[in-house]
Amino acid sequence: MITVGGFNTAIDRLIRVGSLQPGEVNRALDEQVYPGGKGLHVAQTIAALGERVQLVGLVDAAHRNLIARHLSKRHVLFHGVETLASIRTCLAVQDATGQITEILGQGPQLTSSQQESLLSTLQRCLDESELIILSGSLPRGFAETTYGELTTRAHAVGKRCMVDASGQVLRQALPASPYLVKPNRDEIGELLGRPIDDLAAAADAALDLYARGIAMPVVTMGALGAIAADASGVWHASVDLADVRNTVGSGDCLLAGMAVGSVRGLALEKTLQLGVACGAANAVAEETGFVERQVVERLLAQVRVRRLSDAVKRS
Repeated sequence: MITVGGFNTAIDRLIRVGSLQPGEVNRALDEQVYPGGKGLHVAQTIAALGERVQLVGLVDAAHRNLIARHLSKRHVLFHGVETLASIRTCLAVQDATGQITEILGQGPQLTSSQQESLLSTLQRCLDESELIILSGSLPRGFAETTYGELTTRAHAVGKRCMVDASGQVLRQALPASPYLVKPNRDEIGELLGRPIDDLAAAADAALDLYARGIAMPVVTMGALGAIAADASGVWHASVDLADVRNTVGSGDCLLAGMAVGSVRGLALEKTLQLGVACGAANAVAEETGFVERQVVERLLAQVRVRRLSDAVKRS
């Protein structure tokens, strides 16, 4: 069982327009609505790959049935902690060129009892979990140290923990040495205080994270693919896509593939290859943060993987 702590559940809205004109009336050509949030994207992608997975996250009365039915259909066990206030809405507006503008809602301010309900629910899941994933932003009210503290709890019971976060939440998690972190080029640039403009810079950033105690750091670089490192070396994987429809959620799907590769005991190059194939499968689909297994399998053979440097040793 893989457990995903994706506390900040959302409703995702993808609206397509001919062109986006700020300050003007813009008429939608198409609109799609799905349960979302980074953790939900990760969980349903793991399930699509055939692994058992459960998700811990917020839910409100208005969307409880929608989210429960959606995740049940996707074979995700959902542990929803209810909040009286509405969960957040995340809006993505895509113009005819494919460019996407995102507006991410804040979500409710949680009471201490609601925070404790989420934490205790996740804690109860630890014993049956082979892997823990902490994904996305924290609901308002949580301390920035939360992911670091949860990583320490996971380590205490012998569980590996992956963290996908940004800003201070990521910075505060690093001293707890998560098994994997997955910043994108902007997030790692902010963390390290230097631009990550090319693959060489991304490889150096991954090595920096590895030296800090991260067993499998991953740096995603958009169309350039992804870099990952472990004791076997530094690896790069990429794939060319002719028809990109929606890149929102591709990083979440990549993380799901990396998680599945890890629990299956695959070597890093195979794990990274699966992750990049999952991210690509999301990019060529219309729905945000979800892949179909047969599409992943088709793209897997198209992903190019190469070693950038030999085995890595910590000082």
